[in-house]
Amino acid sequence: MAGTLEKTRNIGIMAHIDAGKTTVTERILFFSGRTYKIGEVHEGTAVMDYLEEEQERGITITSAATRCSWKGYRVNLIDTPGHVDFTAEVERSLRVLDGAVAVFDASEGVQAQSETVWRQGRKYDLPCLCLINKMDKVGADFEMSVDSIRDRLLAHPVPLQIPIGAEGGFKGFIDLLQMQAVLFKPESVGASFEWGPVPAVFEEAARAGRQRLIEAAAEFDETLMEAYVHDEPLSTAMIKAALRKGTLAGALHPVLVGAALRNIGIRAMLDAVVDYLPSPLDRPPVVGHRPGRREDEIQVVCDPNRSLVAMAFKITGDKHGDLYFLRLYQGRLKRGSRVLNSTRDRRENVTRIFEMHANSRESVEVAQAGDIVAVVGLKDTLTGDTLCDTKHPVVLAGMTFPEAVVSMSIEPRTSAERARLGEALEILRREDPTFKCHYDHETGQTIISGMGELHLEILQHKLVRDLGVDVRVGRPRVAYREAISRPVRAEGKFIKQTGGRGQYGHVVLSVEPVLDEEGRYAKDIQFESALVGGVLPKEYVPAVERGVREGLTSGLLGGYPVVGVRVALVDGSYHAVDSSDLAFEQAGALAIREAMEQAHPVLLEPIMRIEAVVPESYYGQVQASLIAKRGVITGTRLHGGMRVIDANVPLVEMFGYAGEVRSLTGGRGSFSMEPLCYERVPEQISEKILSGCY
Repeated sequence: MAGTLEKTRNIGIMAHIDAGKTTVTERILFFSGRTYKIGEVHEGTAVMDYLEEEQERGITITSAATRCSWKGYRVNLIDTPGHVDFTAEVERSLRVLDGAVAVFDASEGVQAQSETVWRQGRKYDLPCLCLINKMDKVGADFEMSVDSIRDRLLAHPVPLQIPIGAEGGFKGFIDLLQMQAVLFKPESVGASFEWGPVPAVFEEAARAGRQRLIEAAAEFDETLMEAYVHDEPLSTAMIKAALRKGTLAGALHPVLVGAALRNIGIRAMLDAVVDYLPSPLDRPPVVGHRPGRREDEIQVVCDPNRSLVAMAFKITGDKHGDLYFLRLYQGRLKRGSRVLNSTRDRRENVTRIFEMHANSRESVEVAQAGDIVAVVGLKDTLTGDTLCDTKHPVVLAGMTFPEAVVSMSIEPRTSAERARLGEALEILRREDPTFKCHYDHETGQTIISGMGELHLEILQHKLVRDLGVDVRVGRPRVAYREAISRPVRAEGKFIKQTGGRGQYGHVVLSVEPVLDEEGRYAKDIQFESALVGGVLPKEYVPAVERGVREGLTSGLLGGYPVVGVRVALVDGSYHAVDSSDLAFEQAGALAIREAMEQAHPVLLEPIMRIEAVVPESYYGQVQASLIAKRGVITGTRLHGGMRVIDANVPLVEMFGYAGEVRSLTGGRGSFSMEPLCYERVPEQISEKILSGCY
């Protein structure tokens, strides 16, 4: 296996649930020689879905890393989940990768979660290939799938192949670069194939497809453009080089076809991975900064001879100690090294280093820039932390994850389990950055929060099955938020005189709601100082901000966090002797509490974007059911005899909807959903929610 950085590819497989990501990954492992037998999702034998829960449900829950080789190239591969509840697994994987393969179901095209993972990839400027999978499935439509990539993802898909047949008649594809047909032998189900001339019936389509391919590539290479304009011969190498430039720039997205279950198209996809996706050297330098000095930027380049810089992007519990997955951006990491966690200013020891293959591992002595490895020995590191050389500290930008939208109470069945529950919840918190838990002093309950019903169900099973803690759980509850409905001014005074030095802090705040361009409340809290003329010393402003932010963690209506607020510190007074940070922190908290009381607080609820796919004959019933749930239908379209309904529906209304939609459609309907935004709850429903009657 080549060890050079030029021949390294760090890629992820991403898609909507059931598009065939794990099936594609299993074929990659088989054809690259990493495994000797193909694992199947439907049989529960997939190598990358190694958790018992994944094998039982037939879905990917946690991202799994492996390494394989293809034609002298080293490929580090991460298979990510497709279900919206596990979007954090996708987020933290894409953060550390160099490129991605987006897999689409040929009968569905772009689906709801396809859009989500695509946005996540674009956030990190990941070059991306597209694989139109399941061309052998009933309803497979290559042109529709390509159009949906262009229209719904606003991407620039460039087909490198066109399929020969579809559904049961899918036989192979035409390679538009070679202008040859690749036909798979049915008796070997994709294991063997042969090259041949383009069938006459496809000649015109192939010529037109090649023309579009060359025109798209020529925009990124002057040599190719000049040769094309002057009608000179164009070599395959010249076209590939131009396609690579466009792909690395994120402006082109090569499209391939296949049927992974029948082993068709996987080898061509691997060829495209090494031809068009970047090596670590092709990616721009990662920008970090010195600890505590964000303005002091540091360029982190992929060079094994420089000081170490790595990021911890995933933690998994293990009976031999926690496994920390690292992406090395710069330098080398040796077994037994002492490193600095610059995010938390802690020294850490790396006792062992492993190359991972799903849940198996292979010990190595050293890893270098461009590698993805797992280590043991770390104690204080969390997801998103930077590890670096102790003499050259640098901090990389961390990761942001969506907020939990569903919560439920959890309690041990026996008092003996109570201490073990606390330890188990801490393990889950370290592993999963979207998992939250807290103790409710009013009810005496432990509350856990996650991304959805399935997420919480998986966490509950993990507590019982893997961590051995027997628990009872309550009904899932929605994570509401609070906001204000009008601007106000409020002041807060904190004055204490106890003999000797006292405490004095006085602030005046201007508070107003913050809405985005669509009229929805913003997700954050904005704070600024609008003081003029030295009314307060500058050193007290951060204390006021701390008090304000602390005061907004719990609103007045139901104790929910407050969002969508802009707070300006406009006035105040201080005492030369008695004023302190503590006094101004308390004054800020008192002022924001007063502002909340005046500003007519309102309740906000999470809204989900729903995509329901139902038979046309059941369209009316399903549409009516969504409207009855306070849903807003945003669009409908026909797709192969099925009706696709897009709607925005409050999360609280969607509990148990999977069973309801199956019941309404005779078991033929399905739906997917993802968080969209928070919106104001209607007054009459808000009263019911706050009184516990909804």
